[in-house]
Amino acid sequence: MIVLGIETSCDETAAAVVTDGRVVLADLVLSQDAEHRRFGGIVPEIAARAHLDHLDGLVARALATAGVSAAELDGIAATGGPGLIGGVIVGVMTAKAVAAVHGRPFIAVNHLEGHALTARLTDGVDFPYLLLLVSGGHTQLLVVEGVGRYRRLGTTLDDAAGEAFDKVAKMLDLGFPGGPAIERLAATGNASRFTLPRPMKGRPGCHFSFSGLKTAVRQALAEAPPSDPRVAADLAAAFQAAVSDVIEDRTRNAIAAFRALHPHGSALVIAGGVAANRPMRGRLSRLAAATGMTLFAPPPKLCTDNAAMIAWAGIERLKLGLVDTLDFAPRPRWPLDPSAPPAGLKP
Repeated sequence: MIVLGIETSCDETAAAVVTDGRVVLADLVLSQDAEHRRFGGIVPEIAARAHLDHLDGLVARALATAGVSAAELDGIAATGGPGLIGGVIVGVMTAKAVAAVHGRPFIAVNHLEGHALTARLTDGVDFPYLLLLVSGGHTQLLVVEGVGRYRRLGTTLDDAAGEAFDKVAKMLDLGFPGGPAIERLAATGNASRFTLPRPMKGRPGCHFSFSGLKTAVRQALAEAPPSDPRVAADLAAAFQAAVSDVIEDRTRNAIAAFRALHPHGSALVIAGGVAANRPMRGRLSRLAAATGMTLFAPPPKLCTDNAAMIAWAGIERLKLGLVDTLDFAPRPRWPLDPSAPPAGLKP
């Protein structure tokens, strides 16, 4: 089985070809960082236009790299949401066109499900497992019980972790995207110089909150000596340490909740762009070892937005007969666990 995947939910234009033997034949990602950097963040209209300009050519290159024609595909999968709706529409309409012309199944993939199933592509992880999804738009802890079967244990009450990284990077004049910039600078800083809060740490449950931490960084920056060249590095280190502390604490609670549901479950999976952060991976690796879990962390390239994960999720759904009609409507919001209560209530 060979599936073409298309990802356009945010600011990465991506196309990939993947087989059900877990072989990635092509995985192309066109970054839009240069287009958005001068604005200090993602501009939805610019992102949608860039997807429109480049996606057709990228799909053609992916097929050529994979050495297959569109007629040889078993299905075409595209991110159907959640995301910036303009970009999602571009990807969905392109996938529908390829599917219609070649008479192939169309699969609309939840972008979060793409992240959730990546470890099955890279490591063949069996269900059930505990997932920590940390990205620019989402921070969630979920029990993954099967394709389309997700139980949310916790989510962010305000900012996502990746959003907080980007906003703090902007405060420190580190540019965009913020996560990699903060990680590089933090490696040279003193994390103990500034005392920052750990929102939600020590509280019951698995919810997150990063807005107060972001505000504390702004206050610390305003009060720091303006002539001190070490301020940015030390604040970056302190911020990264605070986020890691919170994520470790919330994940520890989630492991207990996961084990209550699945006593023999032992897999902890991390996914999403922030999961590429090496210090955070180290913290979670030690937590997994201490709690009898096994940590699975896909390669950094497959943690950030990519089309290989969309193609793989398409394969998983296609195997179960979960295909979509060509009247599927792109979705700006699409929770993995629709039954979960709104954030702010007990999960």
